[in-house]
Order: sequence, then C-alpha cells, then structure tokens
Amino acid sequence: MKIPGPDHPITITPNPKRVRVTAGDAVIADTTRALTLQEANYPPVHYIPRADAEMRLLAATDRSTHCPYKGDASYFSIEADGRTLANAIWSYEAPFPAMAEIAGYLAFYPDKVKIEELPA
Repeated sequence: MKIPGPDHPITITPNPKRVRVTAGDAVIADTTRALTLQEANYPPVHYIPRADAEMRLLAATDRSTHCPYKGDASYFSIEADGRTLANAIWSYEAPFPAMAEIAGYLAFYPDKVKIEELPA
C-alpha cells in the first residue's frame, strides 16, 4: 500500500455540478453527489454513488485490478440499448484507508460512455 503524497498527490472533492453518464440513449447515472478524484497528472475521474446509478443495467464481471494507492478494483459491464459495454465501470469496494471516501462508488471509462458535467 502506498500513501498519496507530494510525489503522487491524490485529492477527492465533492463535485458542485450535476454529472450524467449515458451509453447511447440510456442514462446510466445522474447525480449531484459525485466525487471528483484528481490523481497526480492523470485526468480527473468522477465517482458516482450507486444510489444514483441504474444498477439494473450493470452486470458484475470477473475482472479485477490493483492500484497501489487505492486498492483492488472490481468491474461492471453495461447492458443497455441492445449492446454490452464490457468492463466499462470500476469500483473500489474496500479501498485503502486514505481513499475510503470512494468506497462503493462507480467510475466510468470515458471512451466507453458519455460523461457530462451540467449545471446543478
């Protein structure tokens, strides 16, 4: 486990905007409670509470990955509009203590879905 610091900063902040995620015509998530995680020089990532996602459109997969700063991620595919977007979402069910705020939240690959920030 690595701890974020000056050489690899990670911040998590509430996003003041409405965040909507769509796949084709299907709204996958719509929230005013997103958290935005900024890690080092990577693009920011919006983490969305499960309560604000259409979980009926998601299917857990066997994929998992490990981040030395956040922990083990599990994945979901999106099943909407007659197609499957494999492993389009990741989630840290039990992240390391420094990242506890994102536990159980969902993050989306921007090359697989449309992520919009709208006025709240």
